[in-house]
Formats: sequence, C-alpha cells, structure tokens
Amino acid sequence: MNRLALLPALLAASMAQAAPATYVIDPAHTYPSFEADHMGMSYWRGKLTKNAGTIVYDKATGSGSVDVQMDLASIDFGLDAMNGWAKGEQFFNVAKNPSASFKGRFDSAPGKLVGELTLNGRTKPVTLTINQVKCMPHPLFKRDWCGADASGSFNREDFGLIAGKDYGFKMDVNLRIQVEAVVKE
Repeated sequence: MNRLALLPALLAASMAQAAPATYVIDPAHTYPSFEADHMGMSYWRGKLTKNAGTIVYDKATGSGSVDVQMDLASIDFGLDAMNGWAKGEQFFNVAKNPSASFKGRFDSAPGKLVGELTLNGRTKPVTLTINQVKCMPHPLFKRDWCGADASGSFNREDFGLIAGKDYGFKMDVNLRIQVEAVVKE
C-alpha cells in the first residue's frame, strides 16, 4: 500500500485526537474547599459538597475553559451550628443567593486559571494556580477522565461578606479545588 495514501487518514486521526473535549464534572469527586481566619486564633476549614459544571480541555495545547456552579446550601464546616450560620442572612444568605460560580480560561496546564468568581451577587476576577493535571481512561466508564488540583485566594470583603471584620477576622480566604471530570458522551 502506498504510504502517501495513508497520510490523510493519519492526519485526520491525529486532528480528531487533538480537538478540545468537553468533560462533565463528577460531583462525587469534586470539592471546592476553603480556609478562613477565626479572629487570628485558628482557621475554619470547610467545603462545598454539591457542585456541577463542565471543563473544555485541549490536551494537545493544555488550554481550555472551566464553568463550575456551586450550591452554597451544601457548605460543610463539620459543625452544624456553623453550617447553619453560614447559610443564614448574616453570611451567604442562601435564600437570596443560593449559588456561586466560577468561570475561567487557562492557556497551559499546569498553569494559571484566570476567571471570575460570582458570590453574593457580585462578580470579581480571581486567578487560581493549577498545581497538577492528570488524564487517563476511566476504569468503569472507559472514557477519558481527568483530574486537577488548583489553589488561590480571594478577599471576601470584595463580595460583601464582612461578618467578623469588626472582631478582627482577616478577610482573605484560601481556596483549594480538587476536581475530577469525565469526557462527555
């Protein structure tokens, strides 16, 4: 067989593999977690246990985009009283603002994820560092599966969340997101 005749088929196959793919976030393996100051004495750590979204990832270039929706009623500090307070009017006011979102783009992975966080009805720029990315075939679904770890920080006062400021609470929040997503069928 003529090798030149195979060239178009090989190019088409490599282009198909290099195309960006859409991944659906696995909510059972994805947890935005955070730590926030408690009067300079300790840090409260919590996570949001319900979320959804998509990641578009081009493995060939390491670039893509992220769109994540987070259910603020799923906040979990490991303390029921703190969870209830955070959902109430003095903080997240979940009745008025039930969700938060993050939408962003990255040009290389690992690298920087530059985007916008919407929280408490306000949208502000937030940049996260993508610490690691790994993709492999999912052992059960037999589709491409990727995981990543990202971290960064933001000032909660920028989002109108100032509870505790008068008592000396620092307004900076450290954010860590571990995410797993499987390619959309």
